[in-house]
Amino acid sequence: MPDSELPQEILQETERLTRLARDAIDPGERETYLSARDELVEPYDFVARHREEDDVLVLHPAEWVDDEGTVRPSQIDDVDRGIERPLSGTGEDYEWSAVEEHNAAVVEAVADEHGDDHAANARAFADFLGNHYVRRIETAGAPEVREFVKEYYPRNAWLTAEQRSLLSDSLEFVFDAVDAELPEYE
Repeated sequence: MPDSELPQEILQETERLTRLARDAIDPGERETYLSARDELVEPYDFVARHREEDDVLVLHPAEWVDDEGTVRPSQIDDVDRGIERPLSGTGEDYEWSAVEEHNAAVVEAVADEHGDDHAANARAFADFLGNHYVRRIETAGAPEVREFVKEYYPRNAWLTAEQRSLLSDSLEFVFDAVDAELPEYE
């Protein structure tokens, strides 16, 4: 896919909005995220959808899709123009070192703004996402945050009682640092 067809920052935000819509409990909230996602890709003449059976964001050039939302194979000129991005697992197009560098900068921002206890929680979350999913913090959806809070953190984060009591606030600060919304995970 040519870089000019769909900029990386648009693709990342489209992924984020799709994850938020996927994880939303309220139908109105889901529709809000989907509408924002569609408005984001429309100027680039793309259509987005979530293929639920394998949890993949699919983006097609608009000219491939008919009015009912069905892809017309006769309209496909170059299959490489289509984009598929896994929304869970390790499907991101990032190397571990790039993810770690990004997430470490987020941890540092939390430390600067909120102190060492919140930074320790942020570091634990960054380690979890980087080592288990090779994912940047802002791409985490409710399933990943829930897994971190319920499974990883109690067994793998050797933090003080004070740090543990601050976890929910720390997660808010982490997502604030990347200008993203903390998914509803409880």
